[in-house]
Amino acid sequence: MAHGIGATSTSAPPLRIMMVTSEAVPFAKVGGLADVVPALAAKLARRGHDVRIVMPRYADAARNGAAPLSGALGVPMAHEEFWTEVLESRLENAGYPVTVYLVEHLELFGKSAIYARPGDGGSNEDLLRFAVLSRAAFQICRKLNWSPDIMHAHDWPTALVPVYLRTVETKPPFTETAGVFSIHNLGYQGVFELGQLHRLALDTGDRGREALEFYGRINSLKGGILCADMVTTVSPSYAEEIQQPEFGFGLDGVLRSRSNELYGILNGIDKELWDPSTDPLLPANFNADDLSGKLACKTALQQRFEFPANPKTPLVGMIARLVDQKGLAELLEPHYGCLPGVLAEPDVQMVVLGTGDPRHEQRLQELAQRYPNLAYESAFDEPLAHLIEAGSDFFLMPSRYEPCGLNQMYSLRYGSIPVATHTGGLRDTVIDADDPSGEGTGFLFASSTPTEIYHAVERAVRVYRTQPQRFAEMRLRGMRTEFGWDRAAQSYEQLYMRALQRRMRH
Repeated sequence: MAHGIGATSTSAPPLRIMMVTSEAVPFAKVGGLADVVPALAAKLARRGHDVRIVMPRYADAARNGAAPLSGALGVPMAHEEFWTEVLESRLENAGYPVTVYLVEHLELFGKSAIYARPGDGGSNEDLLRFAVLSRAAFQICRKLNWSPDIMHAHDWPTALVPVYLRTVETKPPFTETAGVFSIHNLGYQGVFELGQLHRLALDTGDRGREALEFYGRINSLKGGILCADMVTTVSPSYAEEIQQPEFGFGLDGVLRSRSNELYGILNGIDKELWDPSTDPLLPANFNADDLSGKLACKTALQQRFEFPANPKTPLVGMIARLVDQKGLAELLEPHYGCLPGVLAEPDVQMVVLGTGDPRHEQRLQELAQRYPNLAYESAFDEPLAHLIEAGSDFFLMPSRYEPCGLNQMYSLRYGSIPVATHTGGLRDTVIDADDPSGEGTGFLFASSTPTEIYHAVERAVRVYRTQPQRFAEMRLRGMRTEFGWDRAAQSYEQLYMRALQRRMRH
């Protein structure tokens, strides 16, 4: 089975930690990975560790005051060497700076897209791009004469870091370096043609080649899982779920083989960025002791989308990538999606923000034209995202699976009660209204089906209308729940020490 790590007050000795990622704010973002990596890095730096980040510099990425390191950096691959420029920048999170090294190479990273589209050369292009990034992380350490205790790779694009660490990067300065690999979403694995193995600078017979091969293909994620000293994922429940066929995406057996080294550590949230009492993006601020600003935010949200500004009308918010994983098919598909049924109740308002699958975007646009109580915004709009969290009464997350999820934690902090699937990180952070403990903070449903989603929204609205005191108590409990990064950072410290101990034994 997988393990959780309980946070303790004991700090690990100062460590040198190199994190390797394909995205991180403010430089590049597709999903939650971009928020998690710099937040965790900053919290670990605050606790006394020397934490640095390596990532690509994409065409549209801000330099953020970056300055080039002296001299070009050569990255040796199979039969060629890629010459890159490395820019050094810094993140200033809560006064604890983290150095970021941006790998710049026009051919590999000079496009605006973070991940290659089929029309740009397909997945094989991404294999080479991120293989070069992974090897560049080692070359940067050499250039800096900096020997990391931990190489911490995140998701499939950097899964080759632990593979290289256990195969071609075994000499100083990496002899005693431990590899940690974090799975943020098992649904994305980095699968490529087996014929591309020769491009990865792995010798014939390497352990890495065997670790990467999976049913006649290359599977980057599998290689990272098998070669890392420790494997993490982003919530305790998800660590259990991915070892089962239903959620394992074909790798459940591989994960069970590493169960003794597999840990689930719940992500935190940036409590300074997401704080309703100080949030500069809100028309009014509020907290658990004074909710008057919450009502002002709800009114502003209703007015923005020309809804009747009635404070008694329940307002449901949703912010998501519009993909099937997030339950969009169950909401929207003609003939069986449940959203029209929800909207048929005229005294319920709903706002959806997000982009993704064109068919889901088109369907939302059609429904918004048909139902005056639905508003849809197809954009990435950070101020609007904050307003939806603050102005909604409920926040809908009908995910088929959810490794961790951040929006439900934002929602709880902003007094927007989650209506969510009982899965992964949603299950670990939201307590159902009918829980015997009497400590409910949201409305959970068993699985992402149209019927389950519809009845969960119906149940939430019924409590809002008929049990206002119970609703108010749930809201306040959620707002007072702690989801900061301190606990997670302590857990990662313990994990790093276990990884180093395992490295010494092997």
